[in-house]
Amino acid sequence: MAFSSIVRALGYSSLLNELLAKLKQQQNIHLNGVSRLPKGLVASALANAEEKNLFVICATLEEANRWTSQLEAMGWETIHFYPIFEASPYEPLDPEIEANWGQMQVLANLVKRNKITNLAIVATHTSLQPHLPPKEIFIHFCINLKRNMDWDLAVFSQHLTRLGYERVPMVEMEGQWSCRGDIVDIFPVSSDLPVRLESFGNKIEQIREFEISTQRSTLNKIEHLILTPTSFATIIMAAMEDVSTVEQYLLAEEREIWRNKQTLEGSRRFLGLVFDKTASLIDYLPENTLVVVDELEQCYAHNERWFENAEEQWKFTDNDNDTLPKIHRILDDCLGDMDRFKTLYLSELEAENKGTNLSVRSLNVTPHGFAKIAETLRQERNRNFAIWIISAQPSRSVSLLQE
Repeated sequence: MAFSSIVRALGYSSLLNELLAKLKQQQNIHLNGVSRLPKGLVASALANAEEKNLFVICATLEEANRWTSQLEAMGWETIHFYPIFEASPYEPLDPEIEANWGQMQVLANLVKRNKITNLAIVATHTSLQPHLPPKEIFIHFCINLKRNMDWDLAVFSQHLTRLGYERVPMVEMEGQWSCRGDIVDIFPVSSDLPVRLESFGNKIEQIREFEISTQRSTLNKIEHLILTPTSFATIIMAAMEDVSTVEQYLLAEEREIWRNKQTLEGSRRFLGLVFDKTASLIDYLPENTLVVVDELEQCYAHNERWFENAEEQWKFTDNDNDTLPKIHRILDDCLGDMDRFKTLYLSELEAENKGTNLSVRSLNVTPHGFAKIAETLRQERNRNFAIWIISAQPSRSVSLLQE
């Protein structure tokens, strides 16, 4: 929360009011000459001023991680880093299971029926690719649990099996569930902790988190829980049963697996075959979201290389001049999906005649050179600039103020 006070103060500044007016009029604005920290401050202040959630698109995973770290200090109630498999979607391999679970955690928050507020999501440009099932299909495969709701344990058990959860004597890891009398333990892949459902008759009385090491419930009561599938393969494989042309794209050993109704490795390559319209993360975002594109030129460069690799892999799916439907796009097509959102484009490099130049600059100072820093601050104060002093060591701030 170190920067939350600055974010609030920026919300009352004339600069922000000017940017808000431009954003309302033009639907998107370009800001250049902005380094990483001011990018987060300005984006957070704009989103808070309009009471919107924040979705940040970065060029690389490294930059997305840096954005996530700095947003944690800017007063956001919930912050998600959206992990995504950077390889081609046509490779006959499943993404890392942790990446799948990370995506499920984000999507579970986005499909809640109540209004989503004070949420920030950070992802790379590949999250704009059509890598997800349609939102309504995903919601259909989720289970909503609430306190005092009616339920049938036998039907619930069948649903858990359909979602890919494994029944075990004792829950120890994600994707497992167990049942002892009227108590059901589940470790949702979209949660950090397992949950315990305590029922009486045909009603759920309590939903609590519990510790794996002690198997004891905590005091944290949960009013509403969404159980997602353990992987997207569950959704895709169910949809593939209604598609008669699937077998022509399978290798001989895959056909045997398919006929035995087992899960195919790399089933996401069939996403465009089983759904008329696939979705990207943009399609799951609530309407009250401000989209931020960080370093658009870098996003273009990385997307170009990713697209070339995906295009090459897609051609390998050729079967008698019949290829799988494309689920990869150039970045311009992806950005077209953002038209319904207000968008902020940020760049560190200054550009003439393109957007607003915030002219952010760093000051060269020597360690413990408080006199020089104090002189600079006095000059800026005399120019009527508002000044904030932030330090990891309060003693340094004291020394600076004494100067």
